[in-house]
Amino acid sequence: MKIVVIGGTGLIGSKVVAILRQGGHEVVAASQKSGVNVITGEGLKEAMAGTQVVIDLANSPSFEDKAVLEFFQTAGRNVLAAEATAGVRHHVALSIVGTDRTPDNGYFRAKVAQEKLIEASRVPYTIVRATQFMEFLGAIAASSVQANTVRMSPGLFQPIAAEDVAAMVADVALAAPRNGIIEIAGPDRAPFNDIVARYLKAIGDPRTVVRDPEARYFGGRVEEHSLVPLGEARLGRIGLDEWLRGARAAG
Repeated sequence: MKIVVIGGTGLIGSKVVAILRQGGHEVVAASQKSGVNVITGEGLKEAMAGTQVVIDLANSPSFEDKAVLEFFQTAGRNVLAAEATAGVRHHVALSIVGTDRTPDNGYFRAKVAQEKLIEASRVPYTIVRATQFMEFLGAIAASSVQANTVRMSPGLFQPIAAEDVAAMVADVALAAPRNGIIEIAGPDRAPFNDIVARYLKAIGDPRTVVRDPEARYFGGRVEEHSLVPLGEARLGRIGLDEWLRGARAAG
């Protein structure tokens, strides 16, 4: 089966491409480097020819509210139009758990807009909403630093390892379209401030994590269940402690 992975050279995309190729599929890792531009549309028609499944993992180069919204709307329209013309049978997109519950986060609003385009398209689809990646814990902590402290919300957090995300996305891509949403998350759930404190301790960062109910997550207010699945979710196999041991060894 021919599968196009848009954003196939990124953190998740490169892992998805490897998994699918190991399974014997013809996989195109589509990116600007390979001549596919989701904003201009360049190369999309050629990449889609004979393709049964498209996995959209593209991400905006800018996280500024207006720019990220324009990226996902433009890219979404271009990709879905090319898929419809080519007769693609399954569109898989990676989104975020809670993206529709944090309207003051500009990135989350942009992902909602992307999801609406997918749902309105005539291409069969599955949207995979994931919790935040464990690989982003450092960036999350850095975004909340004030002097020698890291101010984090006590809202619940359930991060997932990129390896698990890739495995689940690949699995979904090979299954029948759900024409709906699947949620995935890590196996461990705890307050945001606790998980970030465990991460900083594991990598030897001496900064103190302060529990702050008013702390924002990239501009968005975090309530108790803003960032975790509310119902059934597929859970990854890599726990936080296991992942932290790997991060400590790598650091």
